[in-house]
Amino acid sequence: MQPMQAQMGYDRAITVFSPDGRLYQVEYAREAVKRGTTAVGIKCSDGVVLIVDKRVSSRLLEQSSIEKIFMIDEHIAVASSGLVGDARSLVDRARVESQINRVTYNESIDIETLAKKLCDHMQTYTQFGGARPYGTALLIAGVSEGVPRLFETDPSGTLLEYKATGIGTGRPAVMKVFDEEYDEAMGMADGILLGLRALHAATEGKFDVDTVEIGAIPNETGIFRKMTKDEVSEYTTKFEAATPDQSE
Repeated sequence: MQPMQAQMGYDRAITVFSPDGRLYQVEYAREAVKRGTTAVGIKCSDGVVLIVDKRVSSRLLEQSSIEKIFMIDEHIAVASSGLVGDARSLVDRARVESQINRVTYNESIDIETLAKKLCDHMQTYTQFGGARPYGTALLIAGVSEGVPRLFETDPSGTLLEYKATGIGTGRPAVMKVFDEEYDEAMGMADGILLGLRALHAATEGKFDVDTVEIGAIPNETGIFRKMTKDEVSEYTTKFEAATPDQSE
């Protein structure tokens, strides 16, 4: 009982490090992210893509009420995993920061600048008592000056830029697929199919057109757009047609 009691003394306050240098509340927040549904992001030669699994726990739920990809500005979008309320709070803050930049400088905010502002905000919640870390991770995708960017945040405020990555419960399976198959030269169409393959591995094949949401930002226009159900269906059909060939 002694080791457990010692740990409990350190995990009740976010401002106290354990003797082995850990902040238990931050680690618990990361566990909340791992319990969230899977989201993937992929940088392609002609844009950046976000794909999320938005499975529902009840047939009584309205599918349209579940939002996992959020538009921040016309050139930036975010996919979340973890506590949805926390993600929505960060999305609202990101939208305000984006509009402040537009009003102040008369230009759209740089994706990396926005990502750093969000991470600075998340990091402050690991330093002060009376608050808890955000129990969500974000994939921040966008196009700046014709260049696609993809960032991942976590509850500690850490910011990393990726070519392709995933968050949520299926992250290990997603990263395995990306490590083996990702190609920087692939276009968005191939990137979406790769993302679906990674999501398929993460969900053990339990997804369909109703549980997948896709957002894309092409380099050419630099404008975010969520794909319609018909467009998603087209890609899932292509993926399902190609899957038997890959298994042989």
